[in-house]
Amino acid sequence: MQEQARVPAIRFAGFTDAWERRKLGELTTEFIEYITLSSELPLLTSSRAGLMYQNEYRGNLTTDSKETLFSVVPLGACTYRHMSDDDIFHLNINILEKGLVSREYPVFIATGENDLSFIVQHLNSDSKFRAFCAEQKKGGTRTRLYYKTLCEFSVMVPKSAEQNKISSLLLGIDHLITLHQRKYSRLCNIKKSMLEKMFPKDGASMPEIRFAGFTDAWEQRKLGELADIVGGGTPSTGNPEYWDGDIDWYAPAEIADQIYLESSQRKITELGYDSSSAKILPPGTVLFTSRAGIGKTAILARKGCTNQGFQSIVPHKGELDSYFIFSRTEELKRYGELVGAGSTFVEVSGKQMTAMELMIPSTMREQQQIGAFFRHLDHLITLHQRELERLQNIKKACLEKMFV
Repeated sequence: MQEQARVPAIRFAGFTDAWERRKLGELTTEFIEYITLSSELPLLTSSRAGLMYQNEYRGNLTTDSKETLFSVVPLGACTYRHMSDDDIFHLNINILEKGLVSREYPVFIATGENDLSFIVQHLNSDSKFRAFCAEQKKGGTRTRLYYKTLCEFSVMVPKSAEQNKISSLLLGIDHLITLHQRKYSRLCNIKKSMLEKMFPKDGASMPEIRFAGFTDAWEQRKLGELADIVGGGTPSTGNPEYWDGDIDWYAPAEIADQIYLESSQRKITELGYDSSSAKILPPGTVLFTSRAGIGKTAILARKGCTNQGFQSIVPHKGELDSYFIFSRTEELKRYGELVGAGSTFVEVSGKQMTAMELMIPSTMREQQQIGAFFRHLDHLITLHQRELERLQNIKKACLEKMFV
């Protein structure tokens, strides 16, 4: 946005006035009130994740006496550490309750009809403000930003009515982001707990939690008894006739957070396939990376092959459920890292994967129910993760287009 335009790229209807450049000292005023811990107000700390209770952030680490003075942070006021190791200061508005922070934390409020939330959102997203903060390093290892210095920084601002509109929109997006972040975190915690409870612990023959109707002890089996372990291969990269065909061919770098693989980045031709040791793998195969970066997994949604950086698990029909074994990724990873350790080039072989011992339900139906449970849970986690990313992108776009 060119400053001479003095208007943002996107505005609410009805606002046409040019924005004005104002110093923060004109828009805010310092709030100064000191009190001791004997007041029983909660001790707070300002972090990148927002203002939070000190005992939740780092535990009750304060050694201050009941007579030590702290700065009061009223509800709705802004504070931040005025020292930073990385030149970035994140300003936080207190949305918790009236509390206390170290006197090293400046506290300020908006003046007149100015909207403090608008000002804080503006500063936290402003690259010029980050550069201004970085300039405050006075020859030391930390950047110090005193409130009186902050007051000299200037920003473009509209009239208070437009400030209110913008801050309300951004606060609404922040609220939705927080909701989805909480749901996402909660689902991840549920999954972690269920992974611990729905598979037998070392030495046990049954898990802590089971679906109704299943009572038989689990059995110890070798992975090679339940699935084929298949390696991969790479056609000569110097022969163009081997590449850009229609056969999916996966490399370990493609295995990230996705669960199902629909299409590979590079594809090989029939000639390329015939010239290499790659093997066609059916849908439902669990790809398992077997070299540095051991243990990344994904499920093939359609047939394909891999390079030699995999030892893929092809479940025997009626003996191993794809999602059941995929859900044990962490167990597979630990095993792979253990048996693959000790050599110069860390790698787990197909023979080693075949010999892996693991506890398996006595019936395929229990495997399938466990697999279906984690498939549904992963689906919910993915939905909230995508919505969270979508909202974060919307906010980023708003911050870029709605400020000058």
